[in-house]
Amino acid sequence: MNLQEYVDQFELMTCIVSVEKKPDGGYGKICIEAGNKAYLATFDKNYESPFDMPNIDRTFVPGAEYTKYIPKDLNFEHFIYSSAVLKKTMHAYINPERFGVWFNIFSQPLNIEDPNKYYCTYTHELSTEASPEIMSNLSAKTTSDVLKTCIKLRSSKNFLKTMDEIICDVRAICGANYCCVMLTDFHERTCSLLSESNAPDAPPHSFRNYLNDSFIDYAKSWLETIAGSNCLIIENEHDMEEVKRRNPGWFRSLQSASIKSLVLFPLQYNNETVGFIWATNFDTKNTEHIKETLELTAFFIASEIANYQLLQRLEMLSSTDLLTGVKNRNAMNNRVLRLVSGRERAPMSIGVVFADLNGLKTINDTEGHTAGDCLLKEAAFILKSVFEGCEIYRAGGDEFVVVAIDKPKKWIDERVEKLRKDSSDPENVSFAIGCCFDDRGLDIRKAMQKADANMYEDKKRFYDLFPESRSR
Repeated sequence: MNLQEYVDQFELMTCIVSVEKKPDGGYGKICIEAGNKAYLATFDKNYESPFDMPNIDRTFVPGAEYTKYIPKDLNFEHFIYSSAVLKKTMHAYINPERFGVWFNIFSQPLNIEDPNKYYCTYTHELSTEASPEIMSNLSAKTTSDVLKTCIKLRSSKNFLKTMDEIICDVRAICGANYCCVMLTDFHERTCSLLSESNAPDAPPHSFRNYLNDSFIDYAKSWLETIAGSNCLIIENEHDMEEVKRRNPGWFRSLQSASIKSLVLFPLQYNNETVGFIWATNFDTKNTEHIKETLELTAFFIASEIANYQLLQRLEMLSSTDLLTGVKNRNAMNNRVLRLVSGRERAPMSIGVVFADLNGLKTINDTEGHTAGDCLLKEAAFILKSVFEGCEIYRAGGDEFVVVAIDKPKKWIDERVEKLRKDSSDPENVSFAIGCCFDDRGLDIRKAMQKADANMYEDKKRFYDLFPESRSR
């Protein structure tokens, strides 16, 4: 077959790709053998591309490896291998980060007698905006799985609970031992676990055990390993060797965790990575369906996460006490509501500290409100320094509330004693303090009531010690 004559019959950008046969049944070099007029036009120095092509070699050489033109891409190799070697008709609709446009790509196997190579066509259309029509043109199984996710996301009144259900569905689609969604903020250098699911027959595992202050650097290295593609799928040892070459530290971590296969999808929204979908030891016989489903599912999940985070940021802006910089009473009420309504996960333990500032009214009356404001700021500063990492609220004019989530009782007791010591001067900042700790699922409202009652007992003891301050 004359490859050039064959490919010239196509009107859309099309090339013919070959895959080197290996004696062991594997594959070797993947090369671009020929391209039609529309495809070769992209190599012209005057070609006005709809996307950035900073690394493309503008000299087309028939038979050269594809890595002459773009960086090595495992997704592209899987796509071509499935078509050329496994003789499958392939289609994908993708938005690789390094190009910034949508690719509608097709591939057809070619039956060419060649003892050294397999062949297929590779055709693509480009668009700067996502096409709903193309997105919906999926297999019935993929459409069903994606539609189920969309319905759950759009009808949910409890985002966290819904994400638990969705990530369980994703794990089942992947046939994976473990699956999770992580949230990332590369500007604030934070990384957190949103939701996770373990297979019933798999050993218990949680990504939460690995998250620390430096994990965001680890997550950033994943993007460098993905190298501008839309995902990373590790199916076998050949793929794992490429990970070893690109990211040796991560490779060692995967090996130590006995991870043989991996699906990793960045969640992109407005050119920002808001998180990742991660699935380990998945069903590699189902890779095409997994990739097709998650390419679209990730698009919708990223959008919902971005909306969820936007609402959280707006809530934060409306929940700060402008004088002291701590959270206000509205924020405290909303926090309590989220916990008691199930909109937020119940913590393993909770500590509540009530700290009532003694003498504020007297200071306001005798020295003026400016002096009273200074006293409040100093009180908030002491609370923030003593209870670092906890939630601090100004619940009223002179009343502060500290909520310590999943902190040991000993840690809280030590901070309460330090607070007593740092605020023991009746002529300066002086707190009446009440505390309640619970690790048995007590309703936070009851914990707050107990802490409040204990605070009033402490206030009585303060007045017994300093009766001259009673008017204060």
